[in-house]
Amino acid sequence: MNDFDLVRKNLFRRKLRASLMIVSILIAFMIFGVLAGFYRAFTAGEDRAAADRMITVNKINFTQPMPIAYFNRVRAVEGVRQVTFANWFGGYYQDPKNFIMALAIEPNTYFDVYRSEFEVAPEQLQAFLRDRGSAVVGEKLAAKWGWKVGDRIPLNSNIFSQKSGGHSWDLTIAGIVKGKAEHVDTNFLLFQYAYFDETRSFGKDTIGWMILQTASPENNDRVAKTIDAMFANSTAETSTDTEKAFGKAFAAQFGNIALIVLLVVGAAFVTILMIVGNTMALSIRERTREIGVLKTLGFSGPRILTMVLGESVLLALLGGIPGLAIAALIAVALRNSLANVAPAFAVSPAIALQGVALMIALGLITGIIPALNAMRLKIATALGRG
Repeated sequence: MNDFDLVRKNLFRRKLRASLMIVSILIAFMIFGVLAGFYRAFTAGEDRAAADRMITVNKINFTQPMPIAYFNRVRAVEGVRQVTFANWFGGYYQDPKNFIMALAIEPNTYFDVYRSEFEVAPEQLQAFLRDRGSAVVGEKLAAKWGWKVGDRIPLNSNIFSQKSGGHSWDLTIAGIVKGKAEHVDTNFLLFQYAYFDETRSFGKDTIGWMILQTASPENNDRVAKTIDAMFANSTAETSTDTEKAFGKAFAAQFGNIALIVLLVVGAAFVTILMIVGNTMALSIRERTREIGVLKTLGFSGPRILTMVLGESVLLALLGGIPGLAIAALIAVALRNSLANVAPAFAVSPAIALQGVALMIALGLITGIIPALNAMRLKIATALGRG
């Protein structure tokens, strides 16, 4: 019999108690995996943001419009390589529950600014530019609804209405947009701003935000200050920041996800620490005489210390690894339903590694005091206890 056999047998000598502790740890790490997956999904855009891309929005709030006249003025700012703009549409397909991230864009410049992320077949892009009533659809969204080039679809809005009074825009799919990397989300629909602007019943000649690409990231601060100073004291003052900062601010609209993860997981772990730590101390006290016998047989103090720590770490791993596995299954099950809100929702390898590190830390923290007590225990004291 080796030390691992002793650790395993000691851990499961009280099967009910060990099982309850494993279930408690499993639940804690299942919560950690799900919340960490949500946090990763909401912050994925920050990691992908290009250093030379900036976003200009209305200073009041990014939901407030700006005059389209700002577009040409920003394009003339020194240090700006390219500018495009977009307007949120609030789209859905057939049923309001079928939300679609639909944007009215400036087609001649949009794919130039995002050329490092998206690609469209040249002939499809030309067809999109020629037909004002057409749209291009992200590959994932097209696959979800079974759309193909040439299909005509009704796109509804829960925000805008047409001059005729309806809320539906008929669009012909001119192309499919593909991501140039696996992490690029393609759950979206893009159609021409000119068609949208001439048919909507209100908000004419206004845009939601501008995306600009600077000649170099070193120009970002100067360009941002120049743009915001240009529209200072106007009826629609602007706020310009990096794409990463804008993404972070957008995610904050859903709440402080990082704080939620920290509080929920922290509360669960503190509870687990107290429960497991107390249980480990009780378990070691129950085995006081056995530890005395082991020391009599020649087991050294450090070896006893290692065995007790190994027991607590094994307990954490037995509960934590299945917990992360269940969290991964939950992420897979919810992936389609959350595709439009959190397309990157998943328990990534990085989250799994963080989870394993937390398991080991949990095991060491809960086991260190009982292990030190066992290592320092005198043989005479141990054998003398009833």
